[in-house]
Amino acid sequence: MEKKANNRNIRHMTSEKNIHGAYEIARERYASIGVDTEKAIERLSSIHISLHCWQADDVVGFENDGPASGGIQATGNYPGRARTIDEVRADILKAASLIPGTHRLNLHEIYGDFGGKAVDRDEVEPRHFESWIQWAAENGMKLDFNSTSFSHPKSGNLTLSNPDKGIRDFWIEHTKRCRAVAEEMGRRQGDPCIMNIWIHDGSKDLTVNRLKYREILRDSLDEIFSRKYDNMKDCIEAKLFGIGLESYTVGSADFYIAYAAQRGKIFTLDTGHYHPTENIYDKISALLPFLPELMLHVSRPVRWDSDHVTIINDETSELCKEIVRADALDRVHFGLDYFDASINRIGAYVIGARATQKCLMMALLEPTEKMRLWEETGRGFERLAMMEEGKSLPWGAVYDEFCLRNDTPVGEDYLPEVEKYERDVTSKR
Repeated sequence: MEKKANNRNIRHMTSEKNIHGAYEIARERYASIGVDTEKAIERLSSIHISLHCWQADDVVGFENDGPASGGIQATGNYPGRARTIDEVRADILKAASLIPGTHRLNLHEIYGDFGGKAVDRDEVEPRHFESWIQWAAENGMKLDFNSTSFSHPKSGNLTLSNPDKGIRDFWIEHTKRCRAVAEEMGRRQGDPCIMNIWIHDGSKDLTVNRLKYREILRDSLDEIFSRKYDNMKDCIEAKLFGIGLESYTVGSADFYIAYAAQRGKIFTLDTGHYHPTENIYDKISALLPFLPELMLHVSRPVRWDSDHVTIINDETSELCKEIVRADALDRVHFGLDYFDASINRIGAYVIGARATQKCLMMALLEPTEKMRLWEETGRGFERLAMMEEGKSLPWGAVYDEFCLRNDTPVGEDYLPEVEKYERDVTSKR
């Protein structure tokens, strides 16, 4: 992986002395309310965000050179899209060098190394990801995985819930093979590979067979999960609607929550897959009593599931706070899931990952135990006051120190490095 130590050379607006000085002031300020900033930095260092490979190339993959279809869409035509495996890998490494800490990589099945040969999705094998496994090991990254049900002649409106046995069996076989790929990834990296299943199945207009399709989906999932593995974890992701499939979604949140609870699977919450009036952070404490683990796909919906780049906003901030307040960091996995093709793609990676980390840092710097005590003793004024004051405490100085210790640009100092990469690499594609 590109050595982060090289990034010391691009700090042109901030000095290490000033960063350390600001941190010491922040450390004292937090100590006055009973918070240990060193522990917060240490804890954040242990959280490995799963970066999504599809931001680099607008969810195209390596089966063909067409845009994504089947309920999803990447918008924008900013120059420099990655076109090959080597370009995707280079972009990911560049982005990772500007994000403090060590992180994972989340692959979709369509990003396999197929060697220029046609490999249908019910034929995929671990060997098609051998070069990814080797690359990840060489660069200190662990892998996660996704089956891919969209952008295929057999996708249509229904895949795993399709009454047509031929089509349904095709997607069952595809998903089984993806689980085998994830198992091999997990075995080789010595850490479970988390495999996510998301399908776009639904209907554009009203349907009278809602129960039928959901019973088919249940049975398909049961067949897929019939084989037990030791080195991968299954998670299932709900959807609010898909483009062109707005009236009915087979794999709704209610369906998958019930399935995950009954079958002991990880449930994936994508921040864009809920109604705008829903608060996704409230779902954390509602699900944890019944599910072993949760997976997060963090994005920023604007009016719909538009997959804008994650930023520091109320939704992401409150989501991180809820997880920390619930002592659930060891049961919740963080992944990014957006694809903004309208801006510099490496910059989009860095903004989203660092924003997620900053929200986590704010959450880790809350005096949680003190606020719990106030709540339990009916001292609502003190609890609310601390929640408000925490928003303006110097958490940014702690995050800057975290970046410095990870040999990563502090503040906006990563901008010149992204711009240089664009001049030297992506603009020449």
